[in-house]
Amino acid sequence: MRLVKKTVNQDDVSAYHLFYADKMATPGSDLTFFDWRVPPERRGSQSVARTYLRVASKDSLDWWAERLPEARRTQMGLEFEDPEGQRLGLIQAEGEGEPWEESPVPVQHQILGLGSVTLSLPRAESTVRLLTEVMGMKEVGEQAYAMQERPEVHLLVEPELPIARQGAGGVHHVAFRTPDEEQYREWIARLEYYGVPNSGAVDRFYFRSLYFREPNGILFEIATDGPGFTADEPLQSLGQKLALPPFLEARRSQIEAGLVSL
Repeated sequence: MRLVKKTVNQDDVSAYHLFYADKMATPGSDLTFFDWRVPPERRGSQSVARTYLRVASKDSLDWWAERLPEARRTQMGLEFEDPEGQRLGLIQAEGEGEPWEESPVPVQHQILGLGSVTLSLPRAESTVRLLTEVMGMKEVGEQAYAMQERPEVHLLVEPELPIARQGAGGVHHVAFRTPDEEQYREWIARLEYYGVPNSGAVDRFYFRSLYFREPNGILFEIATDGPGFTADEPLQSLGQKLALPPFLEARRSQIEAGLVSL
């Protein structure tokens, strides 16, 4: 995947916020990381249990199975962990995604973007109501919900697990796309209508954000597709230097001094 934006966590500028995506930084293709020096997560319920990425074909899954010998095959596709214990998976699924010529992975086998997430919950009823009544998802399989045909959210009901504690290797939040400012404002109004506590409008410069927690405490974000990562640097050189939104630019020297070299 291509590093398409190297910036900072706007709420904690001591940490990098790194965005990896396809060649064009297509909305919906990005997987992001905060560079916090923290202990490992404690796994449990009320958390994101796995994040799946999309590839184009069964041949691609076979190719990745050879590249990642520790990965195990499942009904979903391939599942594995990164060195910090981040639980990831690969699934075969259609969708947009632009290959990146500089990737070490052959074009036909590259990651196309995000696939779906699995949430571990002690109980599912209230989360299902949020997904279906508030967010407008449909049940497309057993404990699987989607805006369109492809499952976006899978639920695992695991009441026997302890409550997770966030840390390295864990997932901070899950973001969902909305195309423009008009629909973004409609989402704010919709959450208010249903009485869902939320952040209200948050301007991240590269996109507009809206944050809220589903009933089991997992943080959700709704983010606009634009303005996009080319708002302050050209597509050809995305991710090559530290990018700061205008409201942080005056603090660049201070921010750079507080970051750990990558």
